[in-house]
Amino acid sequence: MDQNIPQVIQTVPLQYYVFFATALFSIGVLGVLTRRNAIIIFMCVELMLNAVNVLLTAFSAYRADANGQIFVFFIMAVAAAEVAVGLAIIVMIYRNLQNTDVNLLNRLKF
Repeated sequence: MDQNIPQVIQTVPLQYYVFFATALFSIGVLGVLTRRNAIIIFMCVELMLNAVNVLLTAFSAYRADANGQIFVFFIMAVAAAEVAVGLAIIVMIYRNLQNTDVNLLNRLKF
C-alpha cells in the first residue's frame, strides 16, 4: 500500500466504501421511485447526495488528494440550500393541501 494513505484509511478496503455508497444510493433511488410522501422523497434525495459524498471522500483519501474532499464541501453547501428551498416548498404544499402526498399535486394547477 501507498505510504501517503493514512493508517486509518488503510484498514478498510476501498471496495467496502464503494459497496456502502452503492447501497445508500440504491436505497435513495428506491425511496424516490416508490414513496409518495414529499418529505420522505426529500430525505431520499439527501441520502443519494450523501452516498456521493462518501465516495468522493473515500477516493480522495485513497489517492491522498484533497480535491475530492473540497468538492464535498461544495456539495454540502448546495445540499443546505436545497434543504432550505425544498422544505419551504413542502410547507407551502402542506398549507394548501393539508397533505404532503405528491400524487395530489395536480390540484395546484391553474
